[in-house]
Amino acid sequence: MFAQDPTDTSHGELDASQHWGSDVADFYAHRGFGTRIGFGERPAVLVIDMMVAFTDSSFSVGVEQTPTVEAISRLLVVAREHRLPIYFTRTAYEPDGRDGGCFIEKVPALRELVLGSPGVEIDPRLAPATGEPVILKKFASSFHGTNLLSLLVSDRIDTLIVTGCTTSGCVRAAAIDGVSYGLRVIVPEEAVADRAEGPHWANLFDIDAKYGDVMTLPEVLDQIEHRASRRIGAA
Repeated sequence: MFAQDPTDTSHGELDASQHWGSDVADFYAHRGFGTRIGFGERPAVLVIDMMVAFTDSSFSVGVEQTPTVEAISRLLVVAREHRLPIYFTRTAYEPDGRDGGCFIEKVPALRELVLGSPGVEIDPRLAPATGEPVILKKFASSFHGTNLLSLLVSDRIDTLIVTGCTTSGCVRAAAIDGVSYGLRVIVPEEAVADRAEGPHWANLFDIDAKYGDVMTLPEVLDQIEHRASRRIGAA
């Protein structure tokens, strides 16, 4: 998968807008796209499908994405330190694949993701902590047919930090559904990945233009720390 190096904090390589000419960025801005919405008061982290099958290149659906794993790990350390809710998703199917419907017909490689098999477990480098739910889904969106929205409402979440894979598939779907449900969507560039550079950058550009704020990981971490310090100061 095309993944970012979490040690590279230079905005030039990581800024999705840099992969198109300034004329494109100017055109979108002139037409009223890409306004910053920022963080709300109750952020949470969503880790999408960082399963062994997606991070192990021996699987048809998987490719090496250690940089993405490391970026998400950095985010989780800070999120846990400041007690942000964290939710994981994984995608898995019955052996016959019937519960995947047309999605599996379109992407037969998904038949590798069999319930109960080692490949559908969360990568141990990102093991969920006690109390962090792992939500089973069947399709691209983390919201479709799951209890994610109910959990977010119960936890009074207004900002969803979306991470995982793939940028053009499940990450994009979560961003669209998230903003559709009234959430502020934040996507740390280094913490998402795709199978190729083109779809990765195109979808980061589109998410940033229409559905949420695409930020660098250091910017996201700074926002979390800033809100934490503000709460401590108010107390």
